[in-house]
Amino acid sequence: MRAVVLALTLAFVASQQINHVPEFAPDKTYVYKYEALLLGGLPQEGLARAGIKVNSKVHLSAMTENTFLMKLTEPLIHEYAGIWPKDPFVPASKLTAALAAQLQIPIKFEYANGVVGKVFAPEAVSPTVLNLHRGILNILQLNLKKTQNIYELQEAGSQGVCRTHYVISEDPKTKHITVTKSKDLKHCQERIIKDTGLRLAEKCVECTKRIKSLIETATYNYIMKPAATGALLAEATVEEVHQFSPFSEIHGAAQMEAKQTLEFLENEKTPVVPIKADYLARGSLQYEFATEIHQIPIQLMKISDPKAQIVEVLKHLVVNNVAMVHDDAPLKFLQLVQLLRAATLENFEAVWAQFKNEPVYRRWILDALPAVGTPLIIKLLKEKFLAGELTLPEFIQAIVVALQMVTVDLETIQLTASLAMHEKTATIPALREVVMLGYGSMIAKHCVEVPTCSADLLRPIHDTAAEAIAKNDIPEITLALKVLGNAGHPASLKPIMKLLPVLKTAAAALPIRVQVDAVLALRNIAKKDHKLVQPVALQLALDRALHPEVRMVACIVLFETKPSVALMSSLAGALKTETNMQVASFIYSHIKSLTRITAPDMAAVAGAAHVAIKLLSPKLDRLSFHFSRALKIDIYHSPLMVGAAGSAYIINDAATILPRAVVAKTRAYLAGAAADVLEIGVRTEGIQEALLKSPAAEQNVDRITKIKRTLRALINWKALPTSQPLASAYIKLFGQEVAFATIDRTIIEHAISLATGPKPRELLKAALKALQEGIALQRAKPLLIAEVRRIWPTAVGLPMELSMYSAVVGTASINVQATITPPLPEQIETMTLEQLKNTNVQLQAEARPSIAIQKFAVMGVNTALIQAAVMAKGEIRIIAPGKVAAKADILKGNYKVEALPVELPEHIAAVSFETLAVARNIENPTAERIVPLVPEMSVQSSVSHTCTVLDNDMSAESAVRAPAPFHQTLCAAVPYIEIKGCVEVHSHNAAFIRNAPLYYILGQHSARAALSRAEGPAVERLELEVQVGPRAAERLLKQISLIDEETPEGKAFLLKLKEILETEDKNRPVSSESKSSSSSRIISSSSSSSSGSSMSSSHVTETANLMEPFKKFHKDQHMTHHGDSKRVSSGSSASSFENIRKQTKYLGNTVSPVVAIIARAVRVDHKLLGYQLAAFFDKPTARVQLIVSSIAENDNWKLCADGVLLSKHKVTTKVAWGAECQQYAVTTKAEAGILGEYPAIRLEWELERLPNIVTSYAKKLSKYIPKAALQTGFKLERATNKENEIDLTVALPTQRSLNVIVRIPEMTLSRMAIHLPVTVPINPDGSISINFDQDTLFRIQNYIYDYTTAQCSMMEDAITTFNNRRYKNEMPISCYQVLAQDCTPELKFVVLLKKDAESEKKHLNIKLADINVDFYALGSNAQVKMNEMEVPISSLPYQHPSGSIQIREKADGLSLYAPSHGLQEVYFANGHWKIQVADWMKGQTCGLCGKADGEIRQEYTTPSGYLTKSSVSFAHSWVLPAESCRDASQCRMKLESVKLEKKAILNGQESKCYSVEPVLRCLPGCAPIRTTPVTIGFHCLSTDSNLNMFDGVYEKSVDLRETTDAHVACRCTEQCA
Repeated sequence: MRAVVLALTLAFVASQQINHVPEFAPDKTYVYKYEALLLGGLPQEGLARAGIKVNSKVHLSAMTENTFLMKLTEPLIHEYAGIWPKDPFVPASKLTAALAAQLQIPIKFEYANGVVGKVFAPEAVSPTVLNLHRGILNILQLNLKKTQNIYELQEAGSQGVCRTHYVISEDPKTKHITVTKSKDLKHCQERIIKDTGLRLAEKCVECTKRIKSLIETATYNYIMKPAATGALLAEATVEEVHQFSPFSEIHGAAQMEAKQTLEFLENEKTPVVPIKADYLARGSLQYEFATEIHQIPIQLMKISDPKAQIVEVLKHLVVNNVAMVHDDAPLKFLQLVQLLRAATLENFEAVWAQFKNEPVYRRWILDALPAVGTPLIIKLLKEKFLAGELTLPEFIQAIVVALQMVTVDLETIQLTASLAMHEKTATIPALREVVMLGYGSMIAKHCVEVPTCSADLLRPIHDTAAEAIAKNDIPEITLALKVLGNAGHPASLKPIMKLLPVLKTAAAALPIRVQVDAVLALRNIAKKDHKLVQPVALQLALDRALHPEVRMVACIVLFETKPSVALMSSLAGALKTETNMQVASFIYSHIKSLTRITAPDMAAVAGAAHVAIKLLSPKLDRLSFHFSRALKIDIYHSPLMVGAAGSAYIINDAATILPRAVVAKTRAYLAGAAADVLEIGVRTEGIQEALLKSPAAEQNVDRITKIKRTLRALINWKALPTSQPLASAYIKLFGQEVAFATIDRTIIEHAISLATGPKPRELLKAALKALQEGIALQRAKPLLIAEVRRIWPTAVGLPMELSMYSAVVGTASINVQATITPPLPEQIETMTLEQLKNTNVQLQAEARPSIAIQKFAVMGVNTALIQAAVMAKGEIRIIAPGKVAAKADILKGNYKVEALPVELPEHIAAVSFETLAVARNIENPTAERIVPLVPEMSVQSSVSHTCTVLDNDMSAESAVRAPAPFHQTLCAAVPYIEIKGCVEVHSHNAAFIRNAPLYYILGQHSARAALSRAEGPAVERLELEVQVGPRAAERLLKQISLIDEETPEGKAFLLKLKEILETEDKNRPVSSESKSSSSSRIISSSSSSSSGSSMSSSHVTETANLMEPFKKFHKDQHMTHHGDSKRVSSGSSASSFENIRKQTKYLGNTVSPVVAIIARAVRVDHKLLGYQLAAFFDKPTARVQLIVSSIAENDNWKLCADGVLLSKHKVTTKVAWGAECQQYAVTTKAEAGILGEYPAIRLEWELERLPNIVTSYAKKLSKYIPKAALQTGFKLERATNKENEIDLTVALPTQRSLNVIVRIPEMTLSRMAIHLPVTVPINPDGSISINFDQDTLFRIQNYIYDYTTAQCSMMEDAITTFNNRRYKNEMPISCYQVLAQDCTPELKFVVLLKKDAESEKKHLNIKLADINVDFYALGSNAQVKMNEMEVPISSLPYQHPSGSIQIREKADGLSLYAPSHGLQEVYFANGHWKIQVADWMKGQTCGLCGKADGEIRQEYTTPSGYLTKSSVSFAHSWVLPAESCRDASQCRMKLESVKLEKKAILNGQESKCYSVEPVLRCLPGCAPIRTTPVTIGFHCLSTDSNLNMFDGVYEKSVDLRETTDAHVACRCTEQCA
């Protein structure tokens, strides 16, 4: 019973609640006063704003219970562009009149319980006008709850479905109900918005967590009066704010305010009557985009006749951009684009038909079409190409840009797919690649706009990939992968997985480059769903069976998925046991670089990297740059929300000089968005081999068969795959691959055949003929660089737009004329060198390039009817005319270049930037209002204004004030050539309001540069003349003479100069931290062995030997041991240098100059101005002298440089300049010697006197030396070194390292053991390790190969591998071991090593081509056999008939050279041998010497590919065992798996164990006479097991490691089989 009473009570209370929802009685017409205002600009008063205001009356009446009519009466539109708030709104009378009929048409809408449903309107109501009605209906949208007064929900409105907060309250006195509704427009489930040019940008959520660049909110306030049936909406006000800054709102922001008021006036009895027309369903309350999508916001055009208007603008562009670019060319180009967007297909056809045969107009049209960006353009270009009206270059150029700029929809995607699959496209690979890549990019853009996009869009690509896989069509597979990578659709993961080498799929057999492309195709998928890609990327990165490059590329993808701490730590844990040094170095450097990232979107990854790096060994940080590396650098400024990042991935292969792959990427951050702007990747796989490898060895089946027969004894030997020479490159823009190129040997050979064929000669002949006839070119090139737009509706119903445009137009006018005497022969290839010497060539060229760039940034209202916005406009215009003439008289050795005067424009460069408020409407275009955002007058009155207007929270900023308008002109004249340059700068900004970046930008700024002739005689031309040979002296314009200090004239001159210098020294400011060094101008040389450096005791132990005095060599001696060298005082050497100079101070008195160079200005008054250089060489004294002197009549300035080779160990130079070369001087000495026990070189600079400005800056710079030394690893010690001397000593402890000591005033810097990338050919005893007894060319080649190729050698029983790893080889007696061989299927060579049973001396056997070469020792001499025939040493050098193999004597032994077969050199001497393989063979060898791939952790790889830990097991695995003891090789051993002799307890039970690595044992019937221990792995089974362990034993896992004996010498019985 109580329950029944409670229910009745609740029902009664509910019935008493008031219905707050507005109700409109069916028999009344409700009349409201409506006003809507949209105003944009800066919030401060006194600045300009732009906006629109709409006033009208709104009549509402009911048709049925839930259907209503709304009519606007007395509409009036105002526009505003003026200084707020003093300037008034201006009525847009003509626009109001034009729209009045539409505005007053009643519309129908559904309305129930405060929710607006469907909207109906006649077809005569345009979408723009209907959106204004929606703005009013949006006020009526009220989701009011009866049981709650404060709540939150997602509410539908004209701007989408957004988070809305309600507060309902009631005034008990007036009984009025107040409803406050707040909308957060940044948190919407469905937001009505249109983006152009931003689809490929990523939203940086982390960047906007704390700081916002765009803030949007709306507040609705309602006052409702209770009525009989519900509530009467008495008044409604709406305030909406959109605030944007390119930096951050805390630094100031532009804003767009929307205000609406709806005030009840009265009730009328007259109902609203619909017009006599069909009321069509026009959607719901949500905003409908109209023509504003195609309307460029920077100009408003009334398009009445598109074809005629297009022709008019096109003619303007063609006529006014011929010789020089027009000021408004970029804006006119944008106008052309706007007109083309409004044109129909018929308009296009008409314009094309009119101008297609006029080349200039044709180029402008084809440049403009891609910028239009409508699907119609793709269709038009396709039709014209298929019809043959476009050439292939024209079509490719247009379609590449069009595919990137087109607005994507399903129709465009299908159109592009049909073009890609067209049979004509299929016959042109380059075109097909471009279209296919664009097709993938289109799908990516479409899926950004429609996140639920169907995977069926990719079906053609999936089918293409499947077909290509079935046919093993590598180029087609590569293209399909790149298209799938561009699309980045998660549905593509499965097709891509088929091409990834996971789980030992068939993809493992694909080329490495295809596997890499498959991994890279995951990157864009990872951006959408990183959890989908992370497991795949991690699996690939950790799979050690894969190629290192594939693993490193997988790491790139993995780190782009932003891995968690756990995943990063797992990767670091796996890295601890990584055997591949390239992969280890790459991952470690990648993680290390991530720790330095500051960008907000990578903050979590940086934290994870900090954790992972602590788990790894710091030794990996010391790996050289020969190993792969990832480098990342970024900068991000949070307050301004701007940043940039750069990444470089260098994937090395120690087997090659060039990196295997290089990828460089740039990323930009701006206003909460991020984008991978540019990425370039280059793969050089095989390019080194293609460049260095000689023609491949002849594919002789006999040879390969013989070598294979030799190697068949190696257990499970596996050949390495052959890498096809290949280079490839790709380029990505905004994460989308736009082009790629693959170069293989076929393409290179085709290019070579074209270059060496007749066509290049014909082209050369045609070019020379055209040059002699004269070439005149005029070209113009427009380009829409950027069009980035965001359009969204405001509460008023008008669209607001944020956009940025950038357009450029460049023109060039070129005229070239050449004269060649005597004329060239008809057959140019028959021209001899003698004919060329007698040729005189004259060339005259004039060019007038110019460029105009305009950039616009707009915020405001943009429709086809009216525009009101604030706009930033930037312009750059540059004109750089030039005219030159060149002459070459080869016979006389005279070459001259002249710069001739040209007509200069008023300004050669102009840059301007201004911010404006603009209002314009389509009906009255002449009434356009443009007002500067920061007027000049506001700046002038800024001081008094800001003191009274600024509120308290801005008082701290008011202390910093921008200056008054800045206007200045700076001019400077260039002496001699009489040219004056002026720069005029004007600037004023809004910083008087607020000291923030945005306010400094606002305003007007401009700079203009001008060049003109200065006062004085005109310059006819500038000349640079070079005369070579005996006529050089004749060309000198002024006689050169040097003052002799011993003559009275010389002494008087020096006395006068001394007085001048002393005056300078007195005027020089003296600082407390330095001493004047000018009093003693000539510093006498002292012995450099007396070092005055004071060393701290803490460094003595490490650098004591380096701080020993530098010991020089005798003048006439070759380098000897340092203990026998005698020191020679530097005084004697200095005096010898001075003696040589004094004998002939000016070499021109005894020898003629070898070259003369004259640079001068030729003026109308014939006055000589300029400089001349004369170079002299005196062979008897090994002296070179250069003299530069002014050719002006009364100018005695000269620069004199003297250099003398005093001995083979010492060079001294002196450079003096100033008046008669007596004012300033620096002496440099370079000499060789020894430091401690190491060969060394010392450079010494004696600063006799320097200009004051040099010494001043040097002292300032010296303050930064300690910090720089610390950062570069140098040790610094304070020392009292010579004041005016700098000393650099470089010692060479080894051929691959340096010790460096630098002594400067007050300090000494040193650094030891600096690693060198190449070997220096100087031995520890100082001798140069180059053989001088061979012919020069061969010696140079041999030297280069000696210090660049991989080298393997053996001294006694220790082998040093190609990777420089050393181990002891316990050689078996009489058995061959494979030292090095070509491990590819080509088997170009094999080098075998054997120890003789009797003498135990080693000998080498080399198998290559059709010969067998044996090197062996006879006594202490090296001998050679070829095909078992002795070759006398006296008959060497030997050369094979093919020319590809040579055998020569070298030092104490013999060397074989066969570079075309992969063997650079095999050197053999008694007790020592050395093998060098060609560069292109690195990574393709195997044997005792290793793979030459730099992977020292994988050095002990057996023939089967198994990685053993024992050097003995490794060495024995490369033994060629015998089949029986009757073998001619006398080898008596074999390789077999052995049983562990001792008992083994494994997992608690007794087990029998067998080795998984073969062990060297004697043949049956033979007994060991010498053994060596070897530690190997064993696999164990229970003793009860009946399995045959020897089946596949070498593939079993290792259960334990034990030591057993390997046999290295055997004795056999006669009965042995």
